[in-house]
Amino acid sequence: MAIVDISIIPIGTGTTSVSEYVAGIHKVLEKNAERVKYKLTPMNTIIEGELPVLLEVIQQMHEVPFTKGAARVATTMRIDDRRDKESTMEKKLQSVQSKLS
Repeated sequence: MAIVDISIIPIGTGTTSVSEYVAGIHKVLEKNAERVKYKLTPMNTIIEGELPVLLEVIQQMHEVPFTKGAARVATTMRIDDRRDKESTMEKKLQSVQSKLS
C-alpha cells in the first residue's frame, strides 16, 4: 500500500483560479473510488492504494487540465511506499495523535 501526495497545476490558463481543474481531477478520483482512497485538502490531494494503480490514476489526473484547454501542466508528487508493514493515511495520523496525548 502506498500513499501519494499530489499537486497538479495548470499553467497559462489566463486566471489565478484552479478550482475548475481541481473539480475535474476530483471526478477522476470518484470514478476510481473502488481502487483508490483519496482525500482532498486545501493545498493538494492525498491518494492511497497499490502503487501501480496509483500511477495509472495519477496519469488520468494529470491529463484533466489538458482536456480543459491548458497547454502546460506541472504535476508534483511524493510517494510514501512502505513495505515492512501496512501503512494507511489513518494509521499515520493515529500514530502522531497517540504521541500528542
